[in-house]
This record gives sequence, structure tokens and C-alpha cells, in this order.
Amino acid sequence: MEKSGRLEVPVGIPGRGYSVWIGEGILDEAGAMVAEFAGVRGKCALVSDSNVMRIYGGRVRASLELAGFSVIAHEVPAGERSKSLQVVEGCIDAMVGAKLDRKSFVVALGGGVVGDLAGFVAAIYFRGIPFVQIPTTIVAQVDSAVGGKTGVNARGGKNLVGAFHQPKLVLADPATLGTLPEREFYEGFAEIVKHAVIRDASMLERIRPGARDGLSGLLAENVRIKAAIVAEDEKEEKDVRALLNFGHTVGHAIENASGYGEWFHGEAVSLGIVAALRLSRRYAGLPEVDEQRVTEILRSLQLPVRFPRSLSVEKILEAMKVDKKFSMGKMRFVLTPRLGEALVSGEVTESAVVEAIEELQE
Repeated sequence: MEKSGRLEVPVGIPGRGYSVWIGEGILDEAGAMVAEFAGVRGKCALVSDSNVMRIYGGRVRASLELAGFSVIAHEVPAGERSKSLQVVEGCIDAMVGAKLDRKSFVVALGGGVVGDLAGFVAAIYFRGIPFVQIPTTIVAQVDSAVGGKTGVNARGGKNLVGAFHQPKLVLADPATLGTLPEREFYEGFAEIVKHAVIRDASMLERIRPGARDGLSGLLAENVRIKAAIVAEDEKEEKDVRALLNFGHTVGHAIENASGYGEWFHGEAVSLGIVAALRLSRRYAGLPEVDEQRVTEILRSLQLPVRFPRSLSVEKILEAMKVDKKFSMGKMRFVLTPRLGEALVSGEVTESAVVEAIEELQE
């Protein structure tokens, strides 16, 4: 639905449905939209990182206060290292100190790290309070802010500590993408490429490297794909939501093995997509021309398709074996037999994975 130049994408989870609103200028209307659509009241914790709080925190806080909410702002360090239990504890201490109770709510303002962190805080504070997502990066706007997966990293792996906790509302303002550094802007396109590969190959034709304007429609298309998959399999019980892990099995392992923060999430996923494409040729019959097409699109988006030999294959493989996507000690890989479709396979061997990773090395 479109309203006043804004696009609404519903996430149809029975009993926990909500809307994702996308449009220029939403940031300054956040308070009014939270009051109208989120069904919350009273006090809230505005959680953001040191970069985003400086640029947008004041505007969002003013908007929330204008709508009648009492706001405490809590800033966390920018970067993947904030997805930790130590930072979670700091958020909770700040909320307890401000006397937020079970009728309060959390607003996550930032990229995927902030959204995952603040959502997890909301999931465990008083055994669960409402939260609102205001994503400010492409990764967050098309993927991590939608679907209710929240959590933080453990020393042994990414997102190993978490909870399913759906937001009450998601507000995505594409104008926030204009302030992203080039590298951080482009990393988000890895998730867009992923959605195209697993559900809508025609979207690959609409990816325009370098374009920062007119992205609302493309963002909405991606949110619709994510929303449909989440509505069908909210808690990954039918191997439907698992399709969203395309490229993430190797990608998460590279993030972990190289040290969180060395690669942006989307950059690691780009490498994982290339590995998944190669395994798809071997195990699912993906045509070589399609593998090459997607790889070239990733290159055009300034995303990596190779990594340095200084990162060992053994370390990546070790990280994969503690990933959530392992089942009964067996690898479960998402593969694509043809662009626009995907499946979960348990047939991929460890030796094939090693070969695919080795081919990623420079």
C-alpha cells in the first residue's frame, strides 16, 4: 500500500503482524508513526551507535518526545563488537536506572548491529517488551530489521545467543543511506543479490551500482520477499526461512574466523554467495553462465569475490562447525538450481566446501 508517498509492506505473522513503512522523510515523523501504528506508550529507550546517534539521534528523539513519549538515549560503540553480552548488560543497566518497566519499549536506531542488539535487549527485559526498528543501512532496511531474529555473538560464532522477538513497527527512511560511507553503502547490496537469487531473478536487472536515489521501490521489493518468507516460516521450522541463509554459511564463518569487524557483514556474505554459487553448480546443476553473472554483479557493486590467503581455510571450516546452520553435526547448505529458486541440501561434503573456499583465495 502507498500512503502520502510512503510504501507499506505488511509482515503477516498471525497474532504478531506489523508493517514496514518505507519513504523519504519518515525519520522526522517517527514519533507520530510510532504513536499511530505501534500500540505503545510511556517511556522508551532509544538505542543507537556512536555514529548514527550523532547524525540522527537528536531528530528521532525530538520526534518521539513531540509525540508524547519519554525518552532515554543509550549510545553503544559503532561496529560488530557491540553485539556482545557485555553491551547488552550495559543497555539493561541504563534502562533499569531510568526506571523503564514492562510497559516501556525500545527503539533501535541504526544498522543491523544495533537492530539485533536492541531487539535482543527488548526480548529479555522484563521477559519481553515491545520494540520498534528504525534501520539506517541497506542491510538493515532490506533484511535484518524485518523478521524478528535478534541476538548477539559469542566468542565461538555469530548470532549464537538470541531470541525470536518481532518488532511492533519498522520505519525505513532511504534518505539515511545518503550519509553512509561508500563501503558501508555497497555492502548492503549483498542481501539484495541474495533475495534475487533465491526468489526473484528479475531483480538482478534493477540493481544499479552507484545509484543512491530512487531506492524506495527496490527496498520495498526486498522487504516483500523477506516478509513472505518470514510469514510462512517464522521460526525456521519448515526449511523455508532457511533459504535466507544463502551465502551465510561460509559468510558467517569468514566473519568469525577473520575477527569481527575485519569484514562488513555484506562483504562476508558476498564471499559466501560466490562459494554457494560454485557448490550450486556441483550439486544443484546451476548453469555456469548464471554463476558468472551473479559474480560479476557482486564485483560491480564493489563487493569482494576473493579473500587474502592470510586467512586460513582451516580456521573458516572450524568456525562453520559451530554455526547454527549445522544440524546433528551435518552441513546444511542453501543452493540455487536456477536463479530465482533455492533449496536446502544436506548432500554437500566437507571436501567440496574446502574446495569452494580455496577457490575464493586470492
